[in-house]
Amino acid sequence: MNQPLAGFAPAPVTARMENHGSHMLKVALQTGNDLLARVGSMVAYEGFIQYEPNPPAVRQIARDWVTGEGAPLMKCSGDGLLYLADYGADVVVINLGGDGISVNATNLLAFDAHLTWGVERVKGLAKFAGQGLWNTKISGQGWVALTSRGKPIVVDCGGGEDETYVDPDALVAWSPNLKVKGKRSFKAQSLIGRGSGEAYQMAFSGQGIVVVQPSEDSTDRLRIRG
Repeated sequence: MNQPLAGFAPAPVTARMENHGSHMLKVALQTGNDLLARVGSMVAYEGFIQYEPNPPAVRQIARDWVTGEGAPLMKCSGDGLLYLADYGADVVVINLGGDGISVNATNLLAFDAHLTWGVERVKGLAKFAGQGLWNTKISGQGWVALTSRGKPIVVDCGGGEDETYVDPDALVAWSPNLKVKGKRSFKAQSLIGRGSGEAYQMAFSGQGIVVVQPSEDSTDRLRIRG
């Protein structure tokens, strides 16, 4: 291999999911251990891998996606190495280890097909957002890959009485056991936060984490229904 390019070669496989650089996901696929990934996210693969858009398991859950929160997914199966990306976004790999995570669908890149998942309403926001906010909850023993528009920060809420406040347009994911409520700062008008045009934040409390991206582009916004 040309010496200047040698540093970009794939590293030996050490886990089911891992980063290749900060903007690409590498998945070690094996027969019987399928993956659900965002449609169009495949950038390369090695071995024998098959793709099935909108598989039956996704169609079953899609019947409940009256909110429009669902992301188009494809099933990836076979044996080989699969590389996924989303237009140069940063990729965050998480091993759930029996826990769960609530994810903005626009930030969901891939997850193990055997995990339990579905779209759920976020309690505590109805008076701020009409029908409330909907997110994709994933739980179980397995791997999840998220995307972030820029390097994210992971905030540990610490379990104390203090609350962590996040601009909804910058929110990527959070621990589903956290308590969530909305807050408006009328006196501050639009000086707090950048994406929404008004001083509206989401407040988190309890034991768990919140993942926040530096971008607040409207295409990455959590779906708040009025």
